[in-house]
Amino acid sequence: MELSDYGLSRTRGFLSHYEIDEIALPDSFDPVIAAAEDLSALLTSGRVRHWLDRLPDPQIAEWAANAPEEQVRTAMVRYSFLVQAYVWGEPQAPRHLPANLARPIVALADRLGQAPLLPYSGYVLDNWSRIDKSGPVALDNIRMHQNFYGGVDENWFVLIHVAIEAEAGVILDSAVKMVEAATAGNAGLCESLLHETDLAWERIYAAFKRMTERCDPYVYFNRVRPYIHGWANNPAFPDGGLIYEGVEKFGGKPQALRGQTGSQSSIVPSMDALLGVRHSDDPLKHFLDELHHYRPVPHRRFIEDLGARSTLREFVAEAGSASLREAFNANLEQVARFRTRHLEYAANYINKQAGSIAGNDPDVGTGGTPFMKYLKKHRDENRAQIV
Repeated sequence: MELSDYGLSRTRGFLSHYEIDEIALPDSFDPVIAAAEDLSALLTSGRVRHWLDRLPDPQIAEWAANAPEEQVRTAMVRYSFLVQAYVWGEPQAPRHLPANLARPIVALADRLGQAPLLPYSGYVLDNWSRIDKSGPVALDNIRMHQNFYGGVDENWFVLIHVAIEAEAGVILDSAVKMVEAATAGNAGLCESLLHETDLAWERIYAAFKRMTERCDPYVYFNRVRPYIHGWANNPAFPDGGLIYEGVEKFGGKPQALRGQTGSQSSIVPSMDALLGVRHSDDPLKHFLDELHHYRPVPHRRFIEDLGARSTLREFVAEAGSASLREAFNANLEQVARFRTRHLEYAANYINKQAGSIAGNDPDVGTGGTPFMKYLKKHRDENRAQIV
């Protein structure tokens, strides 16, 4: 395994290898880009659908099938934000997504092997750039490129995730090396790499705990979260989903799709794959298995290949070194600690907030599940699987 085989790197992890402000789209996208860049004003007008209904359909199916991937992913960022704004930008969710938005986003999603709505990859992984191009990918040097209303709370929420993803590059690189080291029976290298990942988790945790600095729970729940929901298991869609007009393959039937969620990040699933962590059957496990197919295809392959090839748990259990087991278990605890912080944020930013916006239920995650009970269970299962 090589990180480059999956479009990953030690310095950027699962983040895009390019920066979105460096990618130019064809002139036919100009009206779409203009609307996306003016999205805050269109939403504030209270009639965002009126403006988005007027957008032309650039007929991009052939272009999407053949264009450079960087351009397709950039177009996906733009269109997925417009689609979410169309659905959630007015008090009542619509039954239909108009063809001028439906056809383009389906063409883009088909090329990328993802679902035609805002994915975590479009919200976070492909939606950032450095302010100073000579500086690092760090919280004091990155910006969110496309947003909904904008403002510090929305930007900070996304940029915390960008910073975490960047720090995780070291973990991914070490994971690949650990698979080889365990296969070769090299206990010393495994232990050294486990110490390296432990330090990387400290940096990840340091970034994660800064969420509260500039993202207020009330603002998040009422001004950020409403726009990232999907249309699966959501009472705002009594027909069971959203109809994509003009898309023949859907046959006019409602599509029940999961919303953008941090659970689409591939960091923790990669660690579970490396460390051999298993979760018992429950609704969240089924949900996470389903969300696996919302990830970019190369990220799915990385997790699957890592899980198929890693014998690290067995090697550590059989090697008999107390220090190796200690290093392995320290990483298990780091993931459990990360899950605990996620659980705390889920409680404060979502579960404790008063729900009054259609489709924005404080008891249900943006992916459409009752999350609190099962987040605790998965954290505890993680922590229990020490060697």
